[in-house]
Amino acid sequence: MNRNDRAITGFVMAGHGLVHTYELSIPILLTVWLVEFPVTSATLGTVVAVGYGLFGVGALPAGVLVDRFGSRALIVACTLGMGVSFLLLAVLPGVAGITVALAVWGIAASVYHPAGLTLISKGIEERGAAFAYHGMAGNAGIVAGPFLTAVLLLAVEWQVAVAVLAVPALVASAVGLRVEFDETAALAATDGGDAPATDIDSLSEFLSASRGVFTVGFLAVFALVMFNGLYYRGMLTFLPDMLSGFLDPLFGASEEVGPVSKGPVASEFDLSRYLYAGLLAVGIGGQYVGGRLTDAMAPERGLAAMAGALVVIALLFVPASESLPALFAVSVALGFTLFGMQPLSQATIAKFSPPDHRGLSFGYTYLAIFGIGALGASITGAVLTYGSTQLLFVVLACFEAAALALGLFLVFRRE
Repeated sequence: MNRNDRAITGFVMAGHGLVHTYELSIPILLTVWLVEFPVTSATLGTVVAVGYGLFGVGALPAGVLVDRFGSRALIVACTLGMGVSFLLLAVLPGVAGITVALAVWGIAASVYHPAGLTLISKGIEERGAAFAYHGMAGNAGIVAGPFLTAVLLLAVEWQVAVAVLAVPALVASAVGLRVEFDETAALAATDGGDAPATDIDSLSEFLSASRGVFTVGFLAVFALVMFNGLYYRGMLTFLPDMLSGFLDPLFGASEEVGPVSKGPVASEFDLSRYLYAGLLAVGIGGQYVGGRLTDAMAPERGLAAMAGALVVIALLFVPASESLPALFAVSVALGFTLFGMQPLSQATIAKFSPPDHRGLSFGYTYLAIFGIGALGASITGAVLTYGSTQLLFVVLACFEAAALALGLFLVFRRE
């Protein structure tokens, strides 16, 4: 990599890692809010869905803003907004305050993926290496979010913990304004290459481009990633709390794990939080294997296989909770498969989308995954409130079964 490539790579790695750090800290904080506030899982699930929903919905207009204002400005705005949102989370009172703060986070975070991916495609000549480092940084954030939050909550009140978590984003914003790089350095070298080449300047152009994107194949991919997004968000949002319920009978509800805490909610944090962080860490290996599979087979085939595995994992989760080794095994399988599916999803999106509107295609699919998929948090909370844990995993299996059916449709349609 040349100097410009390295500067951009470091910049986007910081942004990507922070986005996912905050995204995955929220489920850990949710376990505290369930104890502190006299509201149901359904209510808090809906509150979280607001932030996660805006995280996805904002991706589509963010793609247009990137073309207008450039990637650096939007990524700095993203990190600054995320830092401010966690400061708001520390000071705004009650569930209403949490809702406002998470909404601010969702709007700010939604900007990152269109801006970051555009910056890599336009500014970096060695894109393959940049995308690899970019993905690794995202996975590091996915692991760091729940782990750092759990560790902070061992020592301090949750309001102090979120204020501390705000600091890295604020620092990254200041550094991002000073780092030097050329956002379009790679365009001449690649002569357009596989970078998005859509200049949408009006509503009519946007509608025309959208009609070109939504072929039958892409519509199937859109629906597939939407169902997978419902599974992803529904599974991960309340999983720390469910793991705690599974582990309490196996270890004893009163058994402490880790150092003696100074925080008033520390007793609520046990091995389940570290198991949750661990299964997310396994996802790094899943990402690597999923990426290799995109070179070894048609991506829609691998995508269908991963979806089938996730159906089985959901149905086995509750029976596996009766044994510690089985629970660890199914948790590892979940982390590996859930994140191993992501490179295959991206490759399938690219395969079934027109090259001249690739950026718009990714905007729509991020809307499906993170926007519509955010309803998974609300649905999960409602099922846990009015149904049972067993029913929840059946619902999640149904989401992924729909994704499996669409994956098989793509496989046999191509054949």
